[in-house]
Amino acid sequence: MRQRVFVIGATGFVGGAIARQFVSQGYDVTGLARSADAAQRLTAQGITPCHADLDQQLLATTGFARQADIIVFAAQVPPPVELEAMKALLAAPEWSGKTLLFLSGSGVLCQRTEGAWSAESFAEDDPFEPEPLAVARIEAERLVRGASSQGIRGMVIRPPLIWGPDDRGHVSMVYRSVSAVGAACYVGSGLATYSNVHVADIGRLFELAVVKGEGGALYHAAAGEIPNRWIAEAVARDLGCETRSVTLSEATEIWGEFGALIMSVSSRVRDAQTRKALGWSPHQLDMLSEIGEPRLRALAKPQRTKE
Repeated sequence: MRQRVFVIGATGFVGGAIARQFVSQGYDVTGLARSADAAQRLTAQGITPCHADLDQQLLATTGFARQADIIVFAAQVPPPVELEAMKALLAAPEWSGKTLLFLSGSGVLCQRTEGAWSAESFAEDDPFEPEPLAVARIEAERLVRGASSQGIRGMVIRPPLIWGPDDRGHVSMVYRSVSAVGAACYVGSGLATYSNVHVADIGRLFELAVVKGEGGALYHAAAGEIPNRWIAEAVARDLGCETRSVTLSEATEIWGEFGALIMSVSSRVRDAQTRKALGWSPHQLDMLSEIGEPRLRALAKPQRTKE
């Protein structure tokens, strides 16, 4: 009998890649869908849709999870919503023997450097000063890793910046800055660095965690690191425009408050323990291979405003 996987976030960028990886490996995959259109997209990918809204129908979501052998939480929702969902899922009965995988992110340990490089780089269980905005997510990580006391194999996967088809990460944000100010922008010195990994490699990591992972474990994943100024220089070469250093205030005007924060911090991780434990290694190594994609160049075009 095939193992049953329930993916919360299956219609999203990362959750979708995870769900498709399990489908490709012969698992019976279901995914949460909030609309009829979303359900149709899942069905087309071999994923059985479950109709519910995580925010509004948490009880229904818990019911779907109870029917699965493996539950993947990969919903892109605010950390407080994640935490409440984890509490509800772990409070559900009949969970003994199930596997729970929680998608976190290296943003929990980012360094607010205002665009400067940080010497800090974190392995899986290194201590760190938590990012204040991520306190709820860190608590959710703790709950999942401690679920073994309930007979649940809970694991946390904490990737850095994830890139790939249709991503909205740093490369796309730099292209958007050209639309806003006519130059490829970075904050401060532009040496702030996020480790990165391709979305397909994250899908493989989740499947390997199911096969080989240990309850209570934390797994990292990194394929490389590229400072933001290097990204801006690559975009500038592609578009034939200039690069520009901007202040945090200017960055907020370009990307919004949260976007400016993301473009100004360093978040560097190491994953040696994960590679050894799971036999994982990335296949896609160069995030700058995205440069020049038509969907990214389109972001650089001036946006028309309604009259």
